[in-house]
This record gives sequence, structure tokens and C-alpha cells, in this order.
Amino acid sequence: MRAACALVFCLPLVLTGCALNSSDAPTADAGLAIQGSVHGGQQPIVGSHVYLLAASSSGYGTKSQSLMTSVPGSTTLDTSGGPTNGFYYVTSGTAGAFTITGDYSCTPNTQVYIYALGGNPGAGTNSGAGLLAVLGNCPSAGNFQTATPYVVVNEVSTIAAAYSFAGFATDATHVASSNTTLAKTGIKNAFANAANLASLSTGAALTTTPAGNGIAPQATVYTLADILASCVNSTGAITGPTNPTACYTLFSSATSNGASNGTQPTDTATAAINIAHYPGSNVDALSGLVTAQSPFGPAVPVEVNDFTLGLELGGGGLNAPSFIAIDGSGAAWIANNGASSVTELASTGAPVSTSTGYTGGGMDNVVGIAIDLSGNAWVANDLAVGGSVIKLSSVDGSVLSGAGYTGGGLDVPYAIAIDGSGNVWVTNSAANSVTKLTSAGAGAALSPYTVGGLNQPQAIAIDGSGNAWVANAGTNTVTELTNSGTAFLLSPYSGSLNSPSGLAIDGSGNAWIPNAGGESVAELANTGSPVTGSPFAGNLNQPTGVAIDGSGNVWTANEFGGSVTELSTSGAILSGANGYGFNGGSVALPVTVAIDGSGNVWIGNLSGSGAAQATGSITELIGAATPVVTPLSVGVKNNTLGARP
Repeated sequence: MRAACALVFCLPLVLTGCALNSSDAPTADAGLAIQGSVHGGQQPIVGSHVYLLAASSSGYGTKSQSLMTSVPGSTTLDTSGGPTNGFYYVTSGTAGAFTITGDYSCTPNTQVYIYALGGNPGAGTNSGAGLLAVLGNCPSAGNFQTATPYVVVNEVSTIAAAYSFAGFATDATHVASSNTTLAKTGIKNAFANAANLASLSTGAALTTTPAGNGIAPQATVYTLADILASCVNSTGAITGPTNPTACYTLFSSATSNGASNGTQPTDTATAAINIAHYPGSNVDALSGLVTAQSPFGPAVPVEVNDFTLGLELGGGGLNAPSFIAIDGSGAAWIANNGASSVTELASTGAPVSTSTGYTGGGMDNVVGIAIDLSGNAWVANDLAVGGSVIKLSSVDGSVLSGAGYTGGGLDVPYAIAIDGSGNVWVTNSAANSVTKLTSAGAGAALSPYTVGGLNQPQAIAIDGSGNAWVANAGTNTVTELTNSGTAFLLSPYSGSLNSPSGLAIDGSGNAWIPNAGGESVAELANTGSPVTGSPFAGNLNQPTGVAIDGSGNVWTANEFGGSVTELSTSGAILSGANGYGFNGGSVALPVTVAIDGSGNVWIGNLSGSGAAQATGSITELIGAATPVVTPLSVGVKNNTLGARP
């Protein structure tokens, strides 16, 4: 079937709710008019080239697709030889206004955005003025509304776009994913997240998320917008380092790798993407571009620690979150240790579960949580005596396990992980053992396992070969078990471990363990021996939960530091002196961390702001990480742990 697709909106800010039919080819048929304006700060930009682009699904790093075609008297072909060469565009006129009325089409369920380049903001023509705005999901035929909203393209919409799809963007004209179902879901969710940061129709940063359960980082968005505006509202001159212009400072500080030897951007949109990739780099230099005359506000009132954008989320029954698991749709499932319930938040952060969360099945003091290959959630039910494991439906959170599974030697179950065959592995904190349950909830043969030096098992993870790695808090060691429950010859492993509080496996099969008592993160090779340089230290403060993103970088929550730390695959600290979120106010007593398929970092906080202070909150750092395969059980099955979808 071939279907024409006009750019329209199923929700006020992004295109959503449209049937998946990505195999349909686009038809060059006139769509509904898209109208808007291009502004630099509060000044209209006249003569800006406005492009309508769609993210590519031909592989990460490939070029975005131009959606406009030739319309005499309306569109113009770019023959500049630059990044937009071969793309058609319309030109902004008086008051920065533009209208896209001619032939354009998009494939249903591709992700669409506007890129405006150049023009005169009043100070003269500025070829480096690049601005973005997310339109979102291309709708299927038959889901059209009568008109599209007015689109304001400015520095605020640029920050919202750059951060939301940062995990898929190389620069402003290379926004792309692979062609897998998981990748398409991840990039769709990423584009939708822009609506949590800014209003498309007004170009203003939000204070609360559209769903009403989240605090948006308005002050930081405006500060970043002011940084871009310092260059946009100029002639674009790039001179320095003596008496540097704003564009010189911006472009030299927002490089492709966050360092002085990186490639400098040539426009402000790409600079915004680079800042999103490296939010802890050159913070002082960038902050210095904000002045009392900057067009947006309020700016961040305190010294800026980093430029992450964190949503502080509540609702859905959230109460003292202990563990987070991400499913294949991008939804976050959170075990509420303080309420004996499970919260589900959609990929946008909106509550899916009710105000009391998912309950039933004998939930009592739930802790660990994991998602199986069918998207169902399994929860470790840490009762005072005995204990159980509860299975919840991926559809509605209903209990699928009756009164709970109790076989396999469960004894005060704590952490939980699922292997590539759907078996469920659970640490028993009261019995120095590990239980293995089948996908049907029955105890596996010879379960529970007590070999390999298990002692107060704290955390568990499964590697790509199906082996289970367990962090032992009682002896500061790690046990490795085969899939049948036998111990490896040299297990348990040691290696400068100190109160190991979490465990995650990367794409090489190496284990990363945060040392809550040692202010460090240890790495063990897949043979169990410590890697060179381990443990890695530097501004870690009681690190607890740990997760691996799609670049193999390691993220750990600093419970007493009020931040999260990002480490490279070699253990280098990437997140600056204090970690991300230190001054943002949205990270407080973080104990758990997870990465989704859009590159967002989900952090479970035991504290929060306002009403959430007593019950805790979830911080979602927008686009801070590289997208990763979810759920972890799929990564185990396909040997794609620590890989992009």
C-alpha cells in the first residue's frame, strides 16, 4: 500500500498514536501546510533556509532524509555543496515567518524535524545560525487533523530537539538509527521526549511535563538557549582567542568529542548536539556566554555543574524506588520498596500504573525487578521470612503468578536477573544462595545453588554466554556460576572489592561492580581477573546501582554524592568533578540507574523535591547516554549487552 502522509499532530506537541506501517513508501503528494517562524532570541531571522527532514533508518551516522520536493515559486534546491546540498528548502520572510505548502511526504512512523540555517537576525547575515524543532512521528494516512500548529523555531526548540535525539545524532543533518524494531521504537520515543522540555507552538521552555507528574528543567534549558543565542544573534564572525567572538567561544567549546582536539561545529544546532553529548565539558566557558542582556530566562541562578537536562518524575505509586528495569517499549518498571508495589512509567515519563502502583500477589517489601523476553516484569518479594517472586503482565501490570512463586529455595530474595532462555535468577540474602526459576516459575534442577563462595549475595547479572555473576557483600568477592549452577574453577573472584553493591556486564563479558565502601568502581575481565587500572576512582561517593550504555560506557549512582557518574570503557571519568545532576536538584540520594533504548538515563532517588521528598522520585536525564538494547534479557539472548539497538 502506498499512502500520502501530511505532517500533522496526534498530540499538541508531537505526532503520536499512529499505526505502525513503516514498510509503506512515501508518495509525493501535497500535505497540509506547516507554518511557523524562525527567531534568534526575541529577534526574527529573515532569509533563513528552512528544511524539512526525517531521521534515517539506514544505520547510525547516515544522512537525514529531505522531505520537500521541487515546487516552483515555493521551494529552492540547495546547491551549496555543504551538509544540506541537494535538499530543498523554503525561506523565512518578514518577521521570520515561513510556510511549507508544497509537495512533501513522509513514511508513516518516521521521525520528522525542522532545520533552519542561516539568515539575518538583525545584526547581519549569519551562516552559523542553525536551529531545530521536533515535529515527531509521521502519521499514517487517515489520522490527519484539519491543521498543524504554528511552529516556533528558536534556541529553546533547538535545545529540546538536540537533547531528545542526541543518542541518534552526529550533527544537525545526520540523525539516524538502525532498521531494527528496537531502534525504531527508541528513536520514536526520543523524538517524543522533546515535548517534555518545550512548547512547539510558543518556543517556551516548560516548568512541568505535559502529563503533569514531572518537573521540567526550565532554568537549564533557558541557560542553554541563551548560550546559543549569543552566537545566533550576531554576524557569525569567528575570531579569537584574543577578544573571542561568541561564535568562536561556542564552537571551540562544543566540539565533537568535548575536547580541544575535536571537530568544531559550523552552526549552533550542531553545537547544541555536541553539548548534549558531553554535558560536563567546558561548562565555565559556555556559561560565560550568558549575560544580563541574554534573551531567555530565568537562567540557572547558581554556578553550573553540568548541562544535563533532568526531568524529576513522580506518580504511578512511586515510593522509595529500589531497582529500575526498562522494557522493549522504553517503559520503566520500578520496584517500590517503600510501598510494596511496582510503578510503570511510559517512555515519556507519564504514569502508566495507577496512583497506588501495581499491587497484589502478596507483594511485601519488593526490591529487585527484571523484564523477561515477553516484556513481563518479575519482582523479588523480600519478605521477613521466606519470600517469593511475583510475575506481572506487560499489558496491564496484573499478577500472573497467583500468590507468588516460592520454589527453588527462595529465602529473602533480593536481586533478580533473567537469562536468554527466560530463566529467572534470584539472590537469597538470608541463605547465601542463588535460586533459579524456570520461565513458568518452578524451581530449576538443583536450585538453590550454594557453591562458588556465595556470601550475602547482593547483585546479580547474566552475561552473553548465560553465566550468572553475583556480587558478595559478605566477603567482597564475585561468584560466577554456569547456567546449570556450577561454580567456575577460580570463583569467587576478588579484586579490590569493598562492599560491592551492584553488577553489570558489558559487551566484552566484563563485569563492572560499584564499591559502596570504596568510593570506586571495579572491573573484572570475563576470566574473573581484575583489569589494568581497576578499581577506578574519582569523585564517586557511595556508588550503588550500575548500568552499561550502547557505547559500553558505565553509569553508576552516587547515593551520598547526589549525582551519577559516567565512566568510559577504559574507566576514565567522563562526568566531571561532581558527576551529572549535582546542582540540578533533581538527583537526591540516588540508588539505582538504568539506560533505555533512546539514550535516556533513569535514576531512582530515595528523596525528591516538594511532595516527593518523602517518597522519592525518578530522574530521567534526557539523551545523556548512548541508546542500548532493552530489556537486558534480550541483550543476553542475542549477545548484544552494551550495544546499540
